Amino acid sequence: MAGRFPILYIAEADASDAILSSGVLAYMVEAMPQASFTVVGSPKSAPLFADTPRLDRLIVLERDSRLDWIGLWNKVRETKWGLVVDMRGTTLSGKLKRQKRAVRGAWEAGVHAVEQAARVLQLETAPAPKLFVSETTRAAADALIPAEGVPLLAIGPGADWMGKVWPSERYAKIAVALVGDGGPLEGGRVIVVGDDNAREAAHVVRLSLPRNRVTELQGRLGRLETVAALGRAALYVGADTLWTDLAVAAGAPVVAVFGPSDEVEHGPWGGIAVRGPRSVDEFRKIDPNLNQAILHMHDLPADRVLRAAKTLLEKGDGTLQRS
Repeated sequence: MAGRFPILYIAEADASDAILSSGVLAYMVEAMPQASFTVVGSPKSAPLFADTPRLDRLIVLERDSRLDWIGLWNKVRETKWGLVVDMRGTTLSGKLKRQKRAVRGAWEAGVHAVEQAARVLQLETAPAPKLFVSETTRAAADALIPAEGVPLLAIGPGADWMGKVWPSERYAKIAVALVGDGGPLEGGRVIVVGDDNAREAAHVVRLSLPRNRVTELQGRLGRLETVAALGRAALYVGADTLWTDLAVAAGAPVVAVFGPSDEVEHGPWGGIAVRGPRSVDEFRKIDPNLNQAILHMHDLPADRVLRAAKTLLEKGDGTLQRS
């Protein structure tokens, strides 16, 4: 658009990685009102940015083949970019006409993904993950949640690998303790988010409470609609999954259960990561590639997660904690 400072933002292909870096894009949107944006992403990551303000173009890179990158080059090479921000660390970004370029370097072990994303722009303070949602998106999510004026507890019990699945009856125990009589969210509504793989766990949660106090949203919301729904939550409890990352990007207070994954690098920014007695290295001794059909999460008790949830509700201090 005429008179604007065009920025090309190349997002990561992996959706979770793109979410954890999203604070960088949000920072530019808010700090640079004269800027307009073209965002490049994969079929999984690009839709996350569909509601970005002043978005000129959203480009989906279908695959990671040479032909796809040539096609992308033909779409963006004519523009003289004010800034190119390359979260994939590609060679393409160095060949484009631009005033400035910021490119991600090699992954640094032991540093949180949010902090590493901030270093791309050399920001002193790491911006929290944030995904924008339009009023249309928000309305679609709101239409599925009763307007009651009660607190919402969001549960994300599904996982794409059984090694990260926490027993559904423990999510149910958390829900009852928080929204039931005497709980900090007493009288609240529980919403369950996720893909269809969360359906069985959602039923367990629903059966633990009066039926009219639980709304099952798994498989019914798109990613940005999920962000809109989770933005209304007083608290989110879930596994180490995309849905937890979406809750973080929605600004919800987050408690995440961890086992065979690293909360130091991927824990819920601004929330609490709760793990059992074993470290990631200990999990790797029995599952070197962290991909076997093993239920790793049974040694994390519900009471520990419940304490973390109550702590977060009481403090809400906005720093990543570990329990």
